[in-house]
Amino acid sequence: MNRLAQRGIAVVLAMSVMAVAAIAATAIMVTQNTWLREDALIAKHAQAYHLIPAGIDWARALLSDDRRSNNIDHLSEPWALKLPPVPVDNGELAGSIEDQQGLFNLNNLVLEGKVSHTQLARLQRLLSILGLPAGLADAVADWIDADSAPQSSAGAEDDYYLKLDSPYLAPNQPLINVAELALVRGFDSEILARLRPFVSALPRSTALNANTASPEVLAAVVDGLSIDDARALVARRERSYFRNFADFSSRLPEGATVPAADIAVSSNYFLVTVRVTIGEAEARGAALLARDKTAWPTIMWRNYL
Repeated sequence: MNRLAQRGIAVVLAMSVMAVAAIAATAIMVTQNTWLREDALIAKHAQAYHLIPAGIDWARALLSDDRRSNNIDHLSEPWALKLPPVPVDNGELAGSIEDQQGLFNLNNLVLEGKVSHTQLARLQRLLSILGLPAGLADAVADWIDADSAPQSSAGAEDDYYLKLDSPYLAPNQPLINVAELALVRGFDSEILARLRPFVSALPRSTALNANTASPEVLAAVVDGLSIDDARALVARRERSYFRNFADFSSRLPEGATVPAADIAVSSNYFLVTVRVTIGEAEARGAALLARDKTAWPTIMWRNYL
């Protein structure tokens, strides 16, 4: 091979080495930039998550002030309005508060370990109103009650759950969160999504707040109240909320009845949901708050979503 050819090969090799070096340098720069962006995003996510408690405290303050000013809770009060996005630490925070006593409390099904047949019938009515199998109520009751005997063929105790591919036991205690229903016989994602807006899982037995309950829940809890009458009742409630049980009872159609102990016009349990956005980073959180007559609302549980 002559010298000219050798020089040509050397030039080509040199150019190839330079091209590879350039590609490598570019790759390194891209990787570094990606790392920097990821680090910045992680930092923003961390900052956003740190602001979730601030949103929860906003809800606690609002509910505390509300309790000091009155003993009636209805959907025209400030706590029931969504918090519009407000600037916080290079981002924004938004949130909402939902009354959990305006929903059917699933833990009402069982009192001192035994199933309440009145509450069971109410849950069955709610399921039927929503177009869901009424037998799901038996499975929920079995999940919570203290015994090991199924309510019906639609119920389920340990014998059923131990035969699953991934076996587990029924807890035989109150639900902590509605999401727990995903473990109960008969509940799939579609059924849970349909039922979830109408039910809660509170730490103790509670009365239904007639000022915040939906027509579906009112029709389930009040004997003899049709869904159409419940919708009319809620429409009238928007013009004038219920002041007390007597006021609520006087507006019921003929033949509709409910014990005074099962209806309230105020609430002690609220779900607060918070969203924090900082740049491209977003954090969400939720907490169940318990409020009494005097104390700052207590956080019963808190989740980061």
